[in-house]
Amino acid sequence: MLVKLAAKFKCEIYLVRDGFNINAKSIIGVMTLAAEQGCELGLQTDGIDEAAAAAAMQELFASGFGEP
Repeated sequence: MLVKLAAKFKCEIYLVRDGFNINAKSIIGVMTLAAEQGCELGLQTDGIDEAAAAAAMQELFASGFGEP
């Protein structure tokens, strides 16, 4: 879900954890984060539609990825 959302944007989107930047458009990269529920992640965006991408990613996380 996260990778599909990130792929909709032209800008670069990175998730940051423990000093590592991972491309949010890469399923392998996201999986290597091993980000368990409750861990702290940062978000970096850079490009033409970065504001929209950041807002969409924040909304996805705030919604709990659509899980009840």
